[in-house]
Amino acid sequence: MHVRFKAARIACASVMAPSLAVAASLAHAAAPTAYVTTESAGVGVIDLDNLSLTKTYDVGKDGPRGLSLNKDGTRLYVANKATSDLSEIDTSTGKVVRRAKIGKNPEFVRVFGGYAYVTYEPGESGGPPKPGEPEKDDDANSPPAEIAIVDLKTMKVTHSVKSGHETEGVEFSPDGKLMLVTNEGDDTVSVYRVGTGKPVRTVNLPKGSRPRGIKASPDGKQYVVTLENANKFVVLDGGSLKTIKTVDTKTGPYGVSFDPSGKRLLVAASRDKTLQVFDGATYEHVRDVPVGQRCWHFSFTPDGSKVLLACGRSNAVYVLDGTDYKEIKQIGDLPLAWGIVTYPPSAGSIVGR
Repeated sequence: MHVRFKAARIACASVMAPSLAVAASLAHAAAPTAYVTTESAGVGVIDLDNLSLTKTYDVGKDGPRGLSLNKDGTRLYVANKATSDLSEIDTSTGKVVRRAKIGKNPEFVRVFGGYAYVTYEPGESGGPPKPGEPEKDDDANSPPAEIAIVDLKTMKVTHSVKSGHETEGVEFSPDGKLMLVTNEGDDTVSVYRVGTGKPVRTVNLPKGSRPRGIKASPDGKQYVVTLENANKFVVLDGGSLKTIKTVDTKTGPYGVSFDPSGKRLLVAASRDKTLQVFDGATYEHVRDVPVGQRCWHFSFTPDGSKVLLACGRSNAVYVLDGTDYKEIKQIGDLPLAWGIVTYPPSAGSIVGR
């Protein structure tokens, strides 16, 4: 009897152990959290219950920029400029567990369907021109940007897709069949088949406009693309990809996202230190909100009650009320903040809806 009872206890423990481990992992991932890449101080972790910086994941001098989470929030994938790779961080420990070599100047990251899509620039020769300056003559002769497709099971690059010059934003069609990327240097949007990376078409935008952010509308019928040097955003038809509307913005629009309800469109006009709010259906201007310096990316909190902006030259995340957009506080000690995502996931300039 004693032997049978002991065996049963061992068997029960062996069954329960994995379950407890999974439960612990899910409990960790379920805590409302924001992750902020800083180009000089690793990845900041913000507790969204008390809006405070609780820790920083030290990734050395990697220069982390683009970031994206896996489905259950247990792994954070970060593009690192200095080391030219993609790092996988265990969010329960903050430790880098695997790396994938990408190439020169990896920047934007989107996790989608078990893969990470990472933009990088083999032919990078410097920063973009300032507004009013002519485009670089050597852009057309330099190697184009590429999108590395990383299998997250193996953490290996399966293949790379050649794009335009200075590829920036990445978005997926609502049916998950197409990938759309913005190309600053070419003033284009490139469209590819998801999985194969086969080119579908290229959409030309105004010369010198420098498209950066791209976001699908909540109903999937349109795409909004910000034009950093033209101080506008364009609305593309979701099927034909023809421009159906052009809207003026403040200077330097980059990050763009609809709010969780889809009723408002937010645009980060980074050079004007302004977050702009537009009607999500008509694109009529609603209001302007003063924010910090170089606020490129933003995210709503998981409950939609607040907006979090990563403001690089202010070395902080600005926290705004998600309804009236009044400033609530600033979370500092985030030098050269670049991008921000949350878990549970919410609407934002980096993640998809």
